Amino acid sequence: MENTDHKHIAIAGNIGSGKTTLTGLLSKHFKWEPHYEDVDTNPYLQSFYKDMQRWSFNLQIYFLNSRFRQIIDIRKGEKSVVQDRTIYEDAYIFAPNLHEMGLMTTRDFENYISLFELMNQFIQPPDLLIYLQASVPALVEQIQQRGRDYEESIRLDYLKMLNERYEKWISGYKMGKLLIVNIDKLDFKNNPEDLSMIIDRINAELHGLF
Repeated sequence: MENTDHKHIAIAGNIGSGKTTLTGLLSKHFKWEPHYEDVDTNPYLQSFYKDMQRWSFNLQIYFLNSRFRQIIDIRKGEKSVVQDRTIYEDAYIFAPNLHEMGLMTTRDFENYISLFELMNQFIQPPDLLIYLQASVPALVEQIQQRGRDYEESIRLDYLKMLNERYEKWISGYKMGKLLIVNIDKLDFKNNPEDLSMIIDRINAELHGLF
């Protein structure tokens, strides 16, 4: 039987929006279990940034599998969880963007979407989705600060296209509670006041959940 006492909180946002940092800070504050995106052990990520066309399908399937497993584990678990990125971002933002840019074939894209639609029948959306909204300059600054080698080749037009897809997805998001946090003028990593403002807004949303 499914335990309904624990909650699934997910953080969505473009590359460099601060999802992983916020996941860590919130897990510490609320004593939630963090579920991070599989970046360091992902066997496709570096290859993908070197040759997007060759590795896009493999990477997206890897993420789909990894995130589907995460959701199953979250629902089976006994703890409230904060998740770094959602399965929906892969399906509604990253894969269609790669397809539109000509970096994933129509055949691969249709195969991918078919698999996602099947998985989607077996999962529930998060109880609260936190969207970290950011301008492209803010994303670029944060990407440069963290200095991951393979991210140096990310193009501005790629980030801009992703941002546009995020805005479109979020504007039509109806699957559950949604909290939008614009991070352009925030520094929740180094400024405790910025973090506590976000925590206050989350608490306001969560009181309606518990």
